[in-house]
This record gives sequence, structure tokens and C-alpha cells, in this order.
Amino acid sequence: MLLAGATGLVGGACLRLLAQDDTVAQVRALVRRPLPDAGAYRARVVQCMADFEALDRHPEWFRCDQVICALGTTMRTAGSSVAFRRVDYDYPLTIAKLALTQGASHFLLVSSMGADLQSANFYYRVKGELEEALRALGYASLTIARPSLLLGKRAEWRWGEELGRRMGRLLPGCWRPVSAVQVAAALVAAAGSSEVGVRLLENAAIRKMALPA
Repeated sequence: MLLAGATGLVGGACLRLLAQDDTVAQVRALVRRPLPDAGAYRARVVQCMADFEALDRHPEWFRCDQVICALGTTMRTAGSSVAFRRVDYDYPLTIAKLALTQGASHFLLVSSMGADLQSANFYYRVKGELEEALRALGYASLTIARPSLLLGKRAEWRWGEELGRRMGRLLPGCWRPVSAVQVAAALVAAAGSSEVGVRLLENAAIRKMALPA
């Protein structure tokens, strides 16, 4: 199993679940900085310190059956639309291509509710473009998770997330905020499925697949 974005909110939750899963032989965590509390993980977790601009230098990292990609940033963090697209489109697509050439059969992506390559919103359009590009690669199995607002313990406080937490119970299930742990649990469960083809995990489905965090 290859995991990209292991230092992020959803990726970190995926890592914790996979590290405790005895059916997973090894997890390669593709990261730019060391994992926090790396000693807490079992020996099956291998850190791959990567230069995301030169991922093809280590084809051995991508020899796996499955990839969970939880890479993502925000416009505020990225600083520009170009930088945002680099992280949310270019890197995931590069990882998908490299893994496919090394024999991967299942790619699992954390996308977003509202992803649409025709959207007037840049964020949603980039997400939609990535989904379309991944479909074109021809993976035997492609799982795309489209969560709503993600909740979880972050290093920085976000007003939008706090507002979503407060108002979330008033929203219908398809729009209600979802915890990163729930998204991770749904992805790990999907990774254990042998379902072939494209599988979309919309927000309501994610909430049903995973126990509340």
C-alpha cells in the first residue's frame, strides 16, 4: 500500500488505521517531512521522504497494489492558483501514473463534494479535472471519495470549520460535515473491497460506511 499525504488530516487518519491492520503487509508513506510520532507506528510503515518535483527518481516506491492519495492544500496555504493546482492536480496525477506503470490496480482519491470539471469555482474545477484524468488512466479499480467539510484536529484554527461544526447538524446528511476519521475509515474499507470499476463515495455514503468519530 502506498499512502500519499500521510501528514495531513485524512492521510494521518488513514495511516493510523493501516498501521494497525494486520492484512496490510507494508505501508509506504510518501511524505515531504518526517511523520509526527513515527515511533508510535509499527515496523510495517516505511517513510519515503520525497521531492514531489522528482517522484520518478524512485520507481521502487510505487511498486504496490493500491494507492490512497490524500494530498491537498488550500488556496490560502498554497498562495496562488498555480501552486494550488500543482499540489491538488499535478502531484496526485503523477503518483497515479507512476504507480500504474509499477503494477498498481486500485487508486483511491480524497476529492471533494462539488468536484466538477465544468465548475466556475476554481477549487471544484481542479478537483473535477483530476477525477476525469484519473478515469482516463484505466485503473482496474478507482475509488473517489467526495467528502463535505472535513472536521478534525488541525494545527491551525479555521473559522469556516468551526462554523461548519456548529451548523452541521442543521444540514441534510448529504451536506453535513464529516470527520477525517470517517473519511479515512471509508477509504480503508474500500481498499479492502475487490470491486472493479469506478466507485464514487459521496458524502452521505461516507457517513454510512464509517462509524461516527
